[in-house]
Amino acid sequence: MAKTDLEIAQECVMEPIEKVAAKIGIPADSLEHYGKYKAKLSFDYLKSIENNPHGKLVLVTAINPTKAGEGKSTTTVGLGDALNRLGKKTMMALREPSLGPVFGLKGGATGGGYAQVVPMEDINLHFTGDMHAITTANNLVSACLDNAIHQGNELNIDPEKVTFKRCLDMNDRTLRNITIGCGAKANGVERKDGFNITVASEIMAALCLADDLMDLKERFGKMLVAYTYDDKPVYVHDLGIEGALAMVMKDAVLPNVVQTLEHNPVLIHGGPFANIAHGCNSVIATKACLEL
Repeated sequence: MAKTDLEIAQECVMEPIEKVAAKIGIPADSLEHYGKYKAKLSFDYLKSIENNPHGKLVLVTAINPTKAGEGKSTTTVGLGDALNRLGKKTMMALREPSLGPVFGLKGGATGGGYAQVVPMEDINLHFTGDMHAITTANNLVSACLDNAIHQGNELNIDPEKVTFKRCLDMNDRTLRNITIGCGAKANGVERKDGFNITVASEIMAALCLADDLMDLKERFGKMLVAYTYDDKPVYVHDLGIEGALAMVMKDAVLPNVVQTLEHNPVLIHGGPFANIAHGCNSVIATKACLEL
């Protein structure tokens, strides 16, 4: 009987992440470790390679997936491993899985068969905490926005014209449309609201387009969150919280290094849904791969 993806992944004897990174010249002191087999690239190291000549970029997209969802990730990993086997210096960049599909019909996003990224369970679950940081930053915007309305509403925000939703990295249809602020006056202003899944958050889209933490902070400031009673736009910058959001994201902005079953290096960073955003891993990860 054929082995399952999980059985294949669990049979892999992983190499320490510093050994995998050394294959492409990343020094051990440039890694921020998350256990033996996961690490983030430090900001100083990313700055040190930014003037390296770029390699070639192969974009894997528009794959018709199987019913179980195998498509772009499996093809990318298979292609990357094959090119490395042929002696080409190759790196792969992938999106981070969302916990919603992991627990839903599609399952994880680390490839399939012998074209997989490991540690598969870690990557598909909490990984290095990036999704948690994005969820927290998103909900900090919502909390500050509702607090601004509750505390005298100096920005003149119309509660019926709030465009920014809360988020949770889970498939939970019952939270798509909710009423918040019910009950006592201390609970805030009652209004209709809802939850997106974390990977559909504008925070995620901004992370994946940013060049670095300061650029991300600037992008956060420009996010539209509501309109006033006289239809003027209200941005995150008007709430004065883009610095706090950037601090929440200070580690999440760094790309994650893991390995394929054949011990080739992979950067996994960011994962915006393709139906609401660009559907690619981060610009930071793609640039780092090209420079390496």
